[in-house]
Amino acid sequence: MKSFKYRLYPTNTQKALLSKHFGATRFVYNYFLAQRRDYYLQHKEDIQQKNIKGSLNYYDNAKELTQLKKQEATTWLKEINAQSLQTCLKDLEGAYRRFFNKQAQFPKFKKKHGSTNSFRVPQHVRVEENQIFFPKFKEGIKVKFHRPLEGKLINATVSRNPAGHYFVSVSCEVEIVHYETTNKNVGLDLGIKDFAVCSDEQTFSNPKPLKALEKRLAFRQKHLSTKQKGSQSRNKARNQVAKVHNKIRNQRHHFLHQASSKMIHENQVIILEDLNVKGMMKNHKLAKAISDSSWSRFVTFLEYKASWYGRDIVKIDRWFPSSKMCGNCHYIHDELTLKDRHWTCPECNTKHDRDLNASKNILTQGLNLLSGSGTESDTKQKREEALTLVESMNPEAYLSLANG
Repeated sequence: MKSFKYRLYPTNTQKALLSKHFGATRFVYNYFLAQRRDYYLQHKEDIQQKNIKGSLNYYDNAKELTQLKKQEATTWLKEINAQSLQTCLKDLEGAYRRFFNKQAQFPKFKKKHGSTNSFRVPQHVRVEENQIFFPKFKEGIKVKFHRPLEGKLINATVSRNPAGHYFVSVSCEVEIVHYETTNKNVGLDLGIKDFAVCSDEQTFSNPKPLKALEKRLAFRQKHLSTKQKGSQSRNKARNQVAKVHNKIRNQRHHFLHQASSKMIHENQVIILEDLNVKGMMKNHKLAKAISDSSWSRFVTFLEYKASWYGRDIVKIDRWFPSSKMCGNCHYIHDELTLKDRHWTCPECNTKHDRDLNASKNILTQGLNLLSGSGTESDTKQKREEALTLVESMNPEAYLSLANG
């Protein structure tokens, strides 16, 4: 399955109908989420004694939805594509399943002014020239196909971002051909000053889109704070803030896609550290810079592209002291701090660039794990050595170790 996202240009009439779809799917999701929550609270004792089932399911909600459409207060639900409403119930079922499997938190109610409004059209979607057609929109909505649509069309998701832009994400069944096998392997050291330093001495500069547009964002947010709540001028100011956020996001994703695609195209095996980004974000001095770098999203891009094109992603232990260890003699320099970008090994006098040395150590450790020479006991020993160092470290030194 591969998705192709395109910009939509609906007419004013179509915008009104799209807003009804966004609102209806949000209403249905919130209505049945509240119903499931109330069901549990009202029958908690019976559920614990296993006298009745633990929660409502999709079929219970679908039956209730049919009755809901017949009620006078909610008869407007008939104006909405029925399959989109049913898909919304399936999304709620999936959210509950992930919660019970401890894969996610308890489902949250959707907000009208949330990050993105969307609804999915599971079938009867077709594309002709520069228009897309689906139920309730038989006249077609204008779409900008900036790249060709490939494969067998399965479904489509229509969305509107806070900046007021409309998009459609078309999911297709595509046969993806693997890249030719190459013998080149690379170790990646992710950072803030440089986004990534590779073991082959290739460096990706960090664009830092939030930092580049921070002044403009602050100006727009200050302008928004002066507007009266509920006024039209406040809505316009809120839209201007959303456009700046949208620009930051687009710049970040553009860079991440370019960097990840280049890595996947050139290398057979990509080795990097299993960073604890959530824990590192607790350092308030570096949280904004870490968030702006978006390491987790970059790793996600690498992983799904690697599965598509026949590449391998290897993650080494986050406690492996890649920056503190000399790549020549394997001496561990305990006194290395985060501000030390270059250092000389006290044991063999080898001069190191901190990030390049770390990426080479990451490559060596990853290849050892792949070949089996980096045994479990060897990795455990290195982990224990690293944990021993942590006990006497200050927060900056701890972050340095966690970051390789």
